[in-house]
Amino acid sequence: MTPKKQVSPAIRILRGERDASARATHLEAATRKFLVTTNGRKQMSTKTNFKRIALVAVAALGMGLLNSAPSQAAFSGAAGSQLTITVANGTGSLSKSDTTTAGTVTVTGLALKNTDSFTVQVTKKSAPGEIALSDAPGLRFTFIDTATATGNTLVSGRNGTDTTTMAATSVVGSGATLVPFILNKTKDSFTAVSAVSQGDNTYVNATWYAFQESTTGTRVAGTYVYTLIVTPNSTTANGGAGTPQTADITITIAEPASSSLVASPAYSTLYIGDGTGDTADEAVSVVATASNTASAYLNVTLRNVSNVANARESVTITTTLGLVGNSDIKGRSVVVKNDAGLNSYGIYPDGSAGTATITVSTPSVTFPTKSITFFAKAAKTITASVATPLLAVGSNGAAVTGVAVDANGVAWTGAAYLVASSAADALVAGSTTPTSCTYSPTNARHECAITALTAGTAKFKIIDASTVALATATSNEVTVTVSTATAASVKIEFDKATYAPNERARIYVTPLDSAGKAMQSATYTSLFAAGGISVNGAVSYTGSTTTADSLTATATSLTTAAQASSTSGARAGSMQFTVYMPSAGGVVTLSATGGTGLPLAGRVAVTASATVTDSGAAALAAVNALATTVASLRTLITTLTNLVLKIQKKVKA
Repeated sequence: MTPKKQVSPAIRILRGERDASARATHLEAATRKFLVTTNGRKQMSTKTNFKRIALVAVAALGMGLLNSAPSQAAFSGAAGSQLTITVANGTGSLSKSDTTTAGTVTVTGLALKNTDSFTVQVTKKSAPGEIALSDAPGLRFTFIDTATATGNTLVSGRNGTDTTTMAATSVVGSGATLVPFILNKTKDSFTAVSAVSQGDNTYVNATWYAFQESTTGTRVAGTYVYTLIVTPNSTTANGGAGTPQTADITITIAEPASSSLVASPAYSTLYIGDGTGDTADEAVSVVATASNTASAYLNVTLRNVSNVANARESVTITTTLGLVGNSDIKGRSVVVKNDAGLNSYGIYPDGSAGTATITVSTPSVTFPTKSITFFAKAAKTITASVATPLLAVGSNGAAVTGVAVDANGVAWTGAAYLVASSAADALVAGSTTPTSCTYSPTNARHECAITALTAGTAKFKIIDASTVALATATSNEVTVTVSTATAASVKIEFDKATYAPNERARIYVTPLDSAGKAMQSATYTSLFAAGGISVNGAVSYTGSTTTADSLTATATSLTTAAQASSTSGARAGSMQFTVYMPSAGGVVTLSATGGTGLPLAGRVAVTASATVTDSGAAALAAVNALATTVASLRTLITTLTNLVLKIQKKVKA
């Protein structure tokens, strides 16, 4: 008679035999008989018929390098039987380390007996140099699924020799809740056994996630290596604990983009100027005399892809003239250190004159080239001009201007001075003691102010030194006129007589003296009577600083320009308004009446008119002109035809 076979408590649970005895027996087996010690070599009781499935997970999310390490430990102790551990490395970031960034570990083997099991342990092998190995976080293991396994799996674990179970003992099958285990030290372990008897000589395999525990230990960006230890176990007579099997897994924690030290071309900046910390380029021109003091600066800020100014890359600077660098290193081509934030590198004259081209680059960024002008110490020529045709008594800015060059023809931007030609001239304006002028990079010229004292004329020169005796270059002599005239009348006019529809138009208001001539720049009150200037056309003010109130109200009190400008359209001695003409053709008329700021003779009506071409009328005129031309051509053709016929008749005769 065949002896009665004992039924496994786990099988009884799965079959629905959920009596108290079965549950008690099952829990006792799981907690007392089937947990292994830290070295994984304790044999299980021969009274239990559980089949052991070895499942271990340590993994990397797709990006990891796949490694395979075949086990040489005997599964059930039988010769030729092996466990195979396949590991894929994992990734992560300082803000994320979970199953989405994890790798995988698959354990496969031939279970010769249905009592086979194995124990998994992990030890830390290496960590980034910024932290101690003992402070590195441990690994979290999570069972993925048994969809690729041969059966359901019963899993339990302990924290070393503690009696507290690391996670509740659970049966995990396909689609079941994931069971996590955190393995921080060699003594931490978990055991995987089969919950369903599969019989002898059965291949078993399963896959686990393995990722870095983000709530324990110290995490920094870098590479972490862990060693996985898998020990097979058997309760058969020729079995026992097998030889431990090992495989390494690497978890790479990426550097946050905001912490990247790599410079981004999109956010890194370079500015050239005469001071440190400039946030815009300046037109820089300096004297070429050799000096160890920087005359200008290259202001570099390296930012990473997160627009954070903590990128660190060496900076290569090259110039065609002068020297570049800092107090420690300077030359025509240098490689200098870059710290986080703003870095200012000096530009030093070395005696060579001309315009230098400077290139700045890092391993990741090449900036647009910059330029700087080195001019000779002394100017060769200075050309002076009168910018303000009529000076008013008092201060007159940029009344005289000068353009200077050195012996190489390079723009000379050194200190220039204005001086009255004689004491008699100084009685009208200016002084025989040279006064400094200001160089304007925008206008590429020196601009000299004059203080006028009384009406008359005065002559001036520009020199390249603070005294006449020290000057090496003196400009041509120019004459300025100081006026104290008062307004006797006012004139309004357009800048053109004819405009296209919607074309911009400039309106000029000019106060005139008793001789009908334009006057010095000043503020004039009540040039027009109340209501200012009226317009009979549908002009537009969109896109202009002029408004309807500018003409009707503000125009009663206005300030005229001191100098003309081809850019803005300003006229010396006039106030300018800008409007846009109507879209329809016709005549636009401006009307105003002289105000109380003028003598009685000047308080009269003034007007100005301009014509807007009618596009339809112009087209009709063109058609009519074409018709006239066609008619003329027809007449000519008829005449030519008649002539040919006459010639033919004579030839036949």
